[in-house]
Amino acid sequence: MNTSSNTPLPLIEDPDMGITMSDGCRLSARIWRPENSGDVPVPVILEYLPYRKRDGTTARDALTHPWFAERGYACVRVDMRGNGDSQGLMEDEYTPLEQSDCIEVINWLAQQDWCNGNVGMMGISWGGFNGLQVAAHGPEPLKAVITLCSTVDRFADDIHYKGGCLLNENLGWGATMWAYSSRAPDPALREDWREMWLERLEAEPFLPSLWLRHQSRDAYWQQGSVIEDYSAIKAKVLAVGGWGDAYKNAVPQIVEALPGAKGIVGPWVHKYPHFAIPEPRIGFLQEALRWWDRWLKDIDTGVEDDPDYRAYLMDGMRPATWVLERPGRWIAEPTGATTHLPVETLHLTDAGLLPQTASLDATVASPAHCGASAGEYCAIWLGPEMPGDQRQDDALSTTFDTGPLTENMDIVGAPRITLKLSCDKPQGQIAVRLNHVHPDGSSARITYGVLNLSHRNSAQNPTAMEPGKTEEISFDLDHIAYRVPAGHSLRVSISTAYWPLIWPTPETATLSLSSGQIALPQRPTTGGDEYTFAPPTAAAPWETETLRPENHIRRQEIDMVTGNVSLVIEDDFGKVKDSDHGLINGSIARERWTINPDDPLSATGVCHWTEELERDGISLRTETHSKMWSDATTFYLTARLEAYENGALIYERDVEDGIPRHFM
Repeated sequence: MNTSSNTPLPLIEDPDMGITMSDGCRLSARIWRPENSGDVPVPVILEYLPYRKRDGTTARDALTHPWFAERGYACVRVDMRGNGDSQGLMEDEYTPLEQSDCIEVINWLAQQDWCNGNVGMMGISWGGFNGLQVAAHGPEPLKAVITLCSTVDRFADDIHYKGGCLLNENLGWGATMWAYSSRAPDPALREDWREMWLERLEAEPFLPSLWLRHQSRDAYWQQGSVIEDYSAIKAKVLAVGGWGDAYKNAVPQIVEALPGAKGIVGPWVHKYPHFAIPEPRIGFLQEALRWWDRWLKDIDTGVEDDPDYRAYLMDGMRPATWVLERPGRWIAEPTGATTHLPVETLHLTDAGLLPQTASLDATVASPAHCGASAGEYCAIWLGPEMPGDQRQDDALSTTFDTGPLTENMDIVGAPRITLKLSCDKPQGQIAVRLNHVHPDGSSARITYGVLNLSHRNSAQNPTAMEPGKTEEISFDLDHIAYRVPAGHSLRVSISTAYWPLIWPTPETATLSLSSGQIALPQRPTTGGDEYTFAPPTAAAPWETETLRPENHIRRQEIDMVTGNVSLVIEDDFGKVKDSDHGLINGSIARERWTINPDDPLSATGVCHWTEELERDGISLRTETHSKMWSDATTFYLTARLEAYENGALIYERDVEDGIPRHFM
């Protein structure tokens, strides 16, 4: 029987191990492995990303990979083709080429004399996605996956579309990748770094143009969505998420769908749980080690006997755009996730939110700027990104309240809203928020969902609404685990706009509601923790010299002349120098989302990224700009990419595009 070492093992580290693909493309990997692994082979833990191991994910890599390596694993962090210090060019996210490259990497790693033939994949976000996607191809050495903050459905639950509505993250994250992937390799590692950089600049795709050409759930989105065939995944999967993250729904879905899978959801934003915010953090590395030891070393660690689903039940608290800690408790479901839990149905009526049916005759017609308190779609940058007080948006919505609750209510699962409604326009959208109303009137968002009404019956084959015709629609809000205390109230808020989270419809629509209900999955109120994790630990942090501290700004502006409302985001991620190899990197992101409350066609999104890279008298910088607007029939995009070497402009390229709206 193999065992993990109780004493940290001395390590070998290689910052630039080459792995050559069958077409000759060299991928660059950073590896940490025990010194004696050449004599005593060990399993591999692979993380495979486009986010640059040399200066991008370095901080989290330092906390994580050496810790596993000291306990008897080879940890391999690979820059994907066309990114960081790897050769080649990048075409898109989650492509078949990306997956086939990864399978080649896995098979290559399994054949090394320091590997025992067993490989696991671990990653958050992109790495969480492709861990599942590659597992669905079934490479023989891949025995286990730990996927964090990921999705099983690329169309329904990524940064592009939600409920068939166009997420503004489609532009925002596309602008991010326009900047991320256009950066040069580290000149210290590549003699031909300048040629590689110019090739990237010339080939770098402006991905929002591609993504906007797929406005329904077509074959493009089905590829890489493991929900298409869960049975293809044979590797053992541990799924982890956070209630403050966009990708919370995959964890219960995976637990329900994959035999042997386990799930953990904490209060966190889009971060690894051993250093995430808000606290409580957990000993994620210890939990992951139990998973790896069981499935990569065949050690009986008891993971099969763990509860299927462990979730942090958050105590309701006053709304805040940023918190460092969430009070609550850990709950545990031995079998399954939430589908077996009892449901309480509340009815939308003219008298409020009631346990019994009653008449309903209500209209919903929100101004285009409703949604300003939604927060960031995916909270990640550790700034004021969480949903704030919902009263401003509630005032622009149609709301339904309960009276004060007589006892605590623990909502655990995905609430489902069902409405009978008509729309006065062929194209409409609806946003539903479940809010916690405090005795002083403040309103905290518990969870939410949105729906493009043209996608009410099918995301693959959307159809317009027939104006004036009453139809019944149903959709789920996001999963949550949240306690509403006795004496407080619930509110269902419904709006026809949710800006700047989703792009508006071409015309202002009015909905007429004739009946409605919300099904609330509930769990018997618990006392203390039902499961206890080890406290968080980590390897030594990345050593850097701070040259410019980070700073995060989020503000709303109202133009008193035009009436335009803008959300302004400025994320300066600072500038640091690596204390080991001396590479300097810095970045700044800026976004502005503007709309006139009376005109959905006034919507505009503008993004600007600055990326800096310096070493040994070489100063490199990229400036990327992008903009999106629309009329009633067409989305318009412009983008510009500029590259500077020692202050001189050496490359520039402009993109212009117009894409027809398709039931959007």
